[in-house]
Amino acid sequence: IFGCLIAIIVIIAGGMLYNAKVVQPRQIKAAEAIFPGETYFMNGDYETALNGDAYGFEGFENLAGLYRSTKAGKLAYLYAGLCYAQLDSMEIAEKYLAKFNGSDKMVGPAALGALANCYATNGQASKAAATFEKAAKKADNILLSPYYYLQAGLMYESLDKPAQALKLYKEIKAKYPDSNEGLDIDKYIVRLTSK
Repeated sequence: IFGCLIAIIVIIAGGMLYNAKVVQPRQIKAAEAIFPGETYFMNGDYETALNGDAYGFEGFENLAGLYRSTKAGKLAYLYAGLCYAQLDSMEIAEKYLAKFNGSDKMVGPAALGALANCYATNGQASKAAATFEKAAKKADNILLSPYYYLQAGLMYESLDKPAQALKLYKEIKAKYPDSNEGLDIDKYIVRLTSK
């Protein structure tokens, strides 16, 4: 029993030491490495943000692979996907965006929405509709959810699935009546119910 207790203490102490000496410094280094790219991205210089510059910034594409185990590295996947989308390379954007999994209520759903747009552009309407719907549920807020529900509904309509579209439109009316989409949703509901 005493030996097991010592082993557990050694494992816990080793994990804490590893976190303090390896993981945390790597997180900080990754965050510092992607910072210049965020500036390029915000200024609309997607090519430089993606591929890097002559001043030491390696570009989101390289940083995503280099720091993939860190939060900043995962964010680099999102930025790389968004850059490719802005540069009209939707198939590559789709691959990067699919690797990002944000857990907050704004960035995560927005990343899913961008991925859904890639699916829609690449002719994958069914995946686009499901992903828009997933983004809406994940956001669960008045800013993003009604927009993504509406987009999902429109995709379902394009797939000749009016019942699924109508369900989402009614969800907007019930849960988000004061949103921009909610104020205008009756025309979508009436159009589908009058057929």
